[in-house]
Amino acid sequence: MLQGLRVLDLTRNLPGPFATRMLADLGAEIVKVEPPEGDPARALGSLFEALNRGKDCRKVDFKTEDGRATLREWAREADVVVDSFRPGVLDAMGLGHAALSAVQPRIVLCSITGYGQTGEWAQRAGHDLNFMAMSGALDQMRARNGDVAMSNIQWGDLAGGSSMACIAILAAVFEAQRTGRGRFLDVSMAHGLFAHQVMPQATGALLEPMLGRKPRVGEDMLNGALPCYGLYRTQDDRWLAVGALEHKFWRVACEVFERPQWAAQHWQRGLMPNSPESNALREAVDALVASRPLADWAARFGAADACVTPVLTLDEATRHPLFAAPARLPWAAVE
Repeated sequence: MLQGLRVLDLTRNLPGPFATRMLADLGAEIVKVEPPEGDPARALGSLFEALNRGKDCRKVDFKTEDGRATLREWAREADVVVDSFRPGVLDAMGLGHAALSAVQPRIVLCSITGYGQTGEWAQRAGHDLNFMAMSGALDQMRARNGDVAMSNIQWGDLAGGSSMACIAILAAVFEAQRTGRGRFLDVSMAHGLFAHQVMPQATGALLEPMLGRKPRVGEDMLNGALPCYGLYRTQDDRWLAVGALEHKFWRVACEVFERPQWAAQHWQRGLMPNSPESNALREAVDALVASRPLADWAARFGAADACVTPVLTLDEATRHPLFAAPARLPWAAVE
C-alpha cells in the first residue's frame, strides 16, 4: 500500500523502530541509519529482528561532517525522516527540518520525544514508565486491591509514540503529495498517552456526580463498576474476561452461566453502576466463576456469542489458531 514511500529511520530503542516497521509492513522502503558501532538493540537479537525486519540497514557516523553530508544526500531521495533525539540535536547537526527542506521541499520530519519539542519538560529524559506515570495512564492501570500494575506492554512507546507517529506521518505525506511542501511533526509520547484516555476522562465525569468524587479502582464503567464487564478469577487461579457490555451479550452470558434471572440486571436495563444491587451482582458472578476452572468456562463459552473469553498467557496466545496460522498483520488488506 505504501510502495514508493522512502523513509530514513534515525531512531533507536522502541518507539521509532516500531513505527517504521509498521510502515515497512505496509510497503514503504525503510533505510535504517545506525551509528558505526551499530544499533544497541542488536545485542538483544530477537528484539532487533522484530523491530527492523524488511529494512535496509546502513551505518553512518553522525559525528562527522562527511556522515552528515551523506544523510543530507540520502534525504534528497526520501519522503520521510524519523528521529528520536532530544529537541535541538538534529538542528545542531545541520539536519533539522529547515536544512532537510532545503534539499527536499517535500520532506516530512517526524521527531518522537518523551514530552515534546517545547516547554519546561522538553529536555527531560524518560522512558515508557515515566510517560505512563506522568500522563495519568499508569494510575488507570490498577489491580483490584488498588496497587498500580506495571504493564509488560510499553503503551507509552507504542500507543503514544509509534502509532501516533504513523498517523501523523501518513497525514503529512498525503498533504505533501498535494502541496509539494513537507512538515515538521512533533510527536510527544506523554501527550499521546494522555490523548488515549478519552474513555476514563468521559466516564469519570459521568460518574462523579453519583459518587461525589472521581471513580476509584473498580468504580469506573470499564474497570469494574459493571458486573457484565470485568475480570473474574476462576477456581484454578486463572481469569475469565467477561465483556458483555451490551444487553444482548449479557443475556447470552447469563444463559451460559445458568442464571437467566440475572439477564434483567444490566446497566442498559437501569442497573446503576456502583449501586448496592450492582455490587451484589458482581459478587455473585465472582463466586460463580470461582466455582469452576478456566478450561470449563472456556469450553462452555466456546460457541456462545457473549463476548466472554479466557485470559490467555502469551504462550497460549502464540499457539492459539487465531494467531498461530495463517500469519497476518493486524491491518491486513482485503483484496
